[in-house]
Amino acid sequence: MRLKFNQNILKSPTIITLGKLLTAIQFNNSYAALPDVFYTRQSAAPAPNPAWIAANTDLANELGIDPGFLTSDAGLAMVSGQKLPHGADPLAMAYAGHQFGGWSARLGDGRALLLGEVAGFDLQLKGSGRTPYSRGGDGKSAVGPVIREYILSEAMHTLGVPTTRALAAVTTGEPVYRETALPGAILTRVALSHIRVGTFQYFYANNDHKALQALADYTIDRLYPEAGRAENPVQALFAAIIKRQAKLIALWMKFGFIHGVMNTDNCHIAGQTIDYGPCAFMENFEPMKVFSSIDAQGRYAWGRQPHMAHWNLMRLGEALSPIWGGDENAVAKQIEATLADFSEGFNQCFQTEFAHKLGLNSTNPILLENTLQIMAEHKIDFTLFFSYLRRLEQNDIRDSFLALFNGKEAAESWLTQWQKARDESGISASESQVLMNAANPIYIARNHRVEQAIVAGTSGDYTLMHRLIEVLKNPFEQQENADEYEAAAKPEEAVQQTFCGT
Repeated sequence: MRLKFNQNILKSPTIITLGKLLTAIQFNNSYAALPDVFYTRQSAAPAPNPAWIAANTDLANELGIDPGFLTSDAGLAMVSGQKLPHGADPLAMAYAGHQFGGWSARLGDGRALLLGEVAGFDLQLKGSGRTPYSRGGDGKSAVGPVIREYILSEAMHTLGVPTTRALAAVTTGEPVYRETALPGAILTRVALSHIRVGTFQYFYANNDHKALQALADYTIDRLYPEAGRAENPVQALFAAIIKRQAKLIALWMKFGFIHGVMNTDNCHIAGQTIDYGPCAFMENFEPMKVFSSIDAQGRYAWGRQPHMAHWNLMRLGEALSPIWGGDENAVAKQIEATLADFSEGFNQCFQTEFAHKLGLNSTNPILLENTLQIMAEHKIDFTLFFSYLRRLEQNDIRDSFLALFNGKEAAESWLTQWQKARDESGISASESQVLMNAANPIYIARNHRVEQAIVAGTSGDYTLMHRLIEVLKNPFEQQENADEYEAAAKPEEAVQQTFCGT
């Protein structure tokens, strides 16, 4: 029999006076209703003097949280983990995972606490102190990784990529020690859930089939209720997760995004982008481009991301096998057959998304292959190529587009091929323009701009961070006085390596 979990989706809270602000947000923590083996209850470490970096009042409104509460002293106390509203039940989640292909039997939230749910979304504090899963670490975060995740997650959201989001970022008032002493900080992360492939692997590795079934039931009830009505709910759950992952990875590829740490503990069951560590948007197009300082073998390069997602999903299928139901050989075949849908789903989504980037209403594999090949040969900036393409009719943009190539002849040859493909597809110029405008951003969170915001923020100046976030709220619309945010990095500004947030 499947267990049922009540999500208790909350209505928007009533706006009340300052003296009672702690009642302006009510939590529910359905994950805490699971058995104790799923987590460890834990309080946040003291934050001696918390102060604001950023408060996402737009997201607060979407969650039904009074922005006045969020930005109040009571809100600051909440997002620094010092005083929590009624219903919050902070806990560190247990999970395992494959990290760069190597198995880690016990990972878990080593520097994060799940406070609970608001309007069906998890609120989690990152950088809130040591937990039983910290593995010798201090469980805290420096201000740099917090700024990076805030900027990148909000940038992905405005691009239309499923992602966790940032509700708040604060400093704690005490240093953390890495290579040097750095300001400590906490990010409040919002997600559909924080269940990962590694969560299922944890119970599979421990041969705890009862907990594995409870986790599957919880996941179905909360995230995939339609799977609960299927003849085989576990198979339906697996199929639904595969579908979301296929679309997610195609969208990463569409915008030149490289995650950098696609470990199974960072593979989100609800199909959101999670854990913005050594991630980056690619500039000069290189299919095997890597930014992560710890990815020496290029395991998670841009062009390998679909293969790695497939590998992660294989591990999920393996973890689900004990509760799948049926003969072992039959189950293995069913898992393999279900997993085959990933390649088809990814390829279809990838081809469609890139067709739209090229202003086509149907896929053209030959044009796409030739486009990516010439972009790689000429080391063309990924975002500028498509951004200029959608604006070829503007003054001087055609010249800027031609200048991306190593020679005008190659550029004109490609443009002739592209125009021929458009003509043969039968799409009108106006329809093509609409597709390109919606698929090709003018602004992305360029690595050097993020790095500049981090450097300034580490010194206590968040002006660059807020300006960048403001521009990225409308990535597809040309904005006044924002040319510097569109431009590629100068050689002396280029950031070729990013680092894990820990």
